[in-house]
Amino acid sequence: MLVSKKTILSSAIGLASALVISSAAQARDEIRIVGSSTVFPYTQAVSEQFSNMSGATAPVVESTGTGGGMKLFCAGIGVDHPDITGASRAMKSSEYKLCQENGVTDVTEALIGFDGLSIAISRNNSGNWDLSLEDIFLALAAEVPGTGGMVANPHKNWSDVNSALPNMPILAYGPPPTSGTRDAFVELAMHAGCKNHPWIKDMGHAKDKNWVKENCSRMRQDGPFVEAGENDNLIVQRLNADSNAMGIFGYSFLYENLDSLKPVKINGVSPDASTIGDNSYPISRPLYFYTKNAHRGVIPNLQEFIEEYMSEEALAPGGYLSERGLVALGDMERGSLQKAVISGATMAAK
Repeated sequence: MLVSKKTILSSAIGLASALVISSAAQARDEIRIVGSSTVFPYTQAVSEQFSNMSGATAPVVESTGTGGGMKLFCAGIGVDHPDITGASRAMKSSEYKLCQENGVTDVTEALIGFDGLSIAISRNNSGNWDLSLEDIFLALAAEVPGTGGMVANPHKNWSDVNSALPNMPILAYGPPPTSGTRDAFVELAMHAGCKNHPWIKDMGHAKDKNWVKENCSRMRQDGPFVEAGENDNLIVQRLNADSNAMGIFGYSFLYENLDSLKPVKINGVSPDASTIGDNSYPISRPLYFYTKNAHRGVIPNLQEFIEEYMSEEALAPGGYLSERGLVALGDMERGSLQKAVISGATMAAK
């Protein structure tokens, strides 16, 4: 029987991949996870639970940011590359392409639940804060409507943005451009606030997605907005040190620090499990993790860890992740998710 060159090549590639993965298994016995700082505390909780219950080595979980995690995850298969990445947004088409180019062709996508993008301030601040999306845009955007069009943001105090707000300097600590939290905040808060501005509506720009993306995405670089890195705990520390500063991070970090921080209402709504779950809180988003299926059954305990992450004890309402601030999926959605992720269903092309 003749064997085609294509068949021989495919077999060789498959054998090479198997050898790479087998080498990975021999080189490390711990699961390696990277990605979103927002997903980090949930994954860390599953890691601790899994290790305590199974006696296995706890996975190594790194907070690299969503974008940084995708680069590491999609760089290849084998010992030098992580098994899972967390994300506070869905994988982009450019990231999917990078994965495909580097042989990461079999990936499972898991939408694990929902999170609110919280703006918080110290409980030592006496103000009863309630910001509109337009207030947020006017305070933090690099350019805002002014005489003759868009101009460099001149606002120094919150009262410059809205006379009903305190005469207090604008200072907000937030995530860097590599963070999925930053991506979501720009889309859900900055773009929405921009489109609500009367001048932008009157000029017809609010309906022009390209105009909004081009003109309303950049954050200030003149002091009132400070990029605080991927470690959201550092933002919490800064808010505790300065009662007039605000911080932007996932709801789980506010939830875990309610003894010292309080939420800033957005359009009159405070973030909590109910308002995030029913979308009445205006800046909420889905959370994901992505699994490299070529590593299942080879990296020790990876499949078992995934099963723990997908368990009712973790993901259901009242589970240990909801106790840390994750807003659970509905029963039908959660059931479909668990089945697909545990079986290793390959995600659709982006």
